[in-house]
Amino acid sequence: MNVGIVIRHTGGESLRQSFENAAKQGFRHCQLISWNPVYWTDENAAQVLALTKEFDVTITAFWCGWVGPKFWNFTEGPETLGIVPIAYRAERVQNLLDGAAYARKIGVQDVVTHMGFIPENMTDPNWSGVVAAVKAVALELKRNNQNLLFETGQETPVVLLRLFETIATGNLYVNLDPANLILYGKANPLDAMDVFGDYVRGVHAKDGFYPTNGKELGREVKVGTGKVNFPALLKLLKEHGYDGSLTIEREIEGEQQIADIKETQIFLNDLIQAL
Repeated sequence: MNVGIVIRHTGGESLRQSFENAAKQGFRHCQLISWNPVYWTDENAAQVLALTKEFDVTITAFWCGWVGPKFWNFTEGPETLGIVPIAYRAERVQNLLDGAAYARKIGVQDVVTHMGFIPENMTDPNWSGVVAAVKAVALELKRNNQNLLFETGQETPVVLLRLFETIATGNLYVNLDPANLILYGKANPLDAMDVFGDYVRGVHAKDGFYPTNGKELGREVKVGTGKVNFPALLKLLKEHGYDGSLTIEREIEGEQQIADIKETQIFLNDLIQAL
């Protein structure tokens, strides 16, 4: 395993600065996150490829966002996030296909996204539509030797497993965000590994606490200070054969974010060395 970092895909000099900063901090792996299809151009793809070579940073996955409203809570979230809401589904399926095409241009096999609050009940009228939409994306990616990774959070682990088994294209995997499982109150990450451990193909190093009310997510905190048991989690990841990146994602800004990322980098490298 190695320790990586997220890089936000902007354009021009700011993107170059992000790669340079990552390299200066000692990171050699990243997930490239992009919410804006306007950046998915041939020109930007050429820039990204040049930056990965210049700074010796490997992109492990392309985190593909989608257009339209998004509310990260329990009230508006189910109606606005991912491809679950029917009103936004067609456009967002196209976003994922376009994002995957861009990922191919920068030589990236794994495409990650949040699919939304996937129905828990298979008799839910929306279940079949979600299955059809995901399968359409998965089949297109499979034709291009790409994988579709579901970032954990808005659904229980067994819902992901059920969806993977139902679609059965062989290229659906988990981008495990252990903090999200806690922030959304969906599972303990260690227990979740019992359900989908063999499907984990990416990991976000993030920590947090469970929700304290019924409308808002729990609170995200620095890795090692929340409810995620990282020493135990890394052991489980190793047992399931995971040997990829632990991609640090600290969802604050400013000097404190920089300091927390550095401390997390040291913390995780020490845990990896102890495995």
